[in-house]
Amino acid sequence: MTAMIERFRQRARAVRERGVPPVEGPERRRFVEQAQVDYMDYAMLGDAEGSIEDGFLVLRVDLRPPEQRP
Repeated sequence: MTAMIERFRQRARAVRERGVPPVEGPERRRFVEQAQVDYMDYAMLGDAEGSIEDGFLVLRVDLRPPEQRP
């Protein structure tokens, strides 16, 4: 399970580091917007704590601001 979460961390880094292809106009904007969504998704899952409870994979993501976390 920790390997899966680590893959999400790696994917978030890869999205963050990849360049924008040589496209212009609306395609460029869509590419950048999709990269932002991909990064948020991968980063959020990469920050999750995983467990298996009653046969279910449970990912817990603390959405509290850092100053409110224990």
